[in-house]
Amino acid sequence: MGPFAAIRKHHPDARITLLTTKPYVALAKASPYFDEVWVDHRPKPWDVPGMLRLRKTLRSARFQMVYDLQTSERSSSYFHLVAEGTPWSGIASRASHPHDNPDRNMMHTLDRQADQLRMAGIAETPPPDLSWVQRDLRKFRLPQKFILMVPGGSAHRPDKRWPAEKYAAISRRLGEQGIYTVVLGTRDDAEAIDPLLDGSKTAMSLADHTEILDIPAIARQAWAALGNDTGPMHLAAAAGCRCVVLFSDDSDPDLCAPRGRVTLLRRPDLATLGVEDVWSALTNE
Repeated sequence: MGPFAAIRKHHPDARITLLTTKPYVALAKASPYFDEVWVDHRPKPWDVPGMLRLRKTLRSARFQMVYDLQTSERSSSYFHLVAEGTPWSGIASRASHPHDNPDRNMMHTLDRQADQLRMAGIAETPPPDLSWVQRDLRKFRLPQKFILMVPGGSAHRPDKRWPAEKYAAISRRLGEQGIYTVVLGTRDDAEAIDPLLDGSKTAMSLADHTEILDIPAIARQAWAALGNDTGPMHLAAAAGCRCVVLFSDDSDPDLCAPRGRVTLLRRPDLATLGVEDVWSALTNE
């Protein structure tokens, strides 16, 4: 969101199009930064009809500038799909505005993108800001005082999860102080969520009941947020919520940690992170 705001400010009168994947369309369309949002169906290189359709779409727009903020091998390959000579900021071979900092892969994502835009002529990139998100949350019947917990995450990366029973222990302690627990996740997070709910009168689950725009709005009302290194915690931090985020050696906070009112707790193996350590981080404001 920081680069989006910087690009909009730098090109105040331009018609700006975002190419993104389906999960982020609603968030992008609601933001104040884009005139159009296109869905990237990510055709495989061998999907010739799909690649030809994408090339036709990209060339039809006659873009005057492209900012590749993902800078992956896939997004860099799109350089060859736009009209020849189109100015391009990124790491694609022959890009007109290359991000050629040799240390780019050792930089935090936010710093790397700001550095990329600086090399493309955009001097300042603000931090992520989701203050513009407005949602009617009455349907959730949120408690007056609650912590937001995100105990799940990518199913294929279980080492990024703090044990469910430890989240449950924190939830019970907070409940004794009149602070409810509101849990976010999906049906794939059942093993992480169920222990928080079992026998609890102060925990409720919104798993599979929230849309992406709901999350920052809910986080703005929360007393705090506690969770693993996963997407909703980034949204909560960008919404200004006080966050405690847990990292194992499965991901590197120096490269990807949320920023803002954020406390990071890191252990090589999250199973060794004690309840008392997390309790201290939450209660020592």
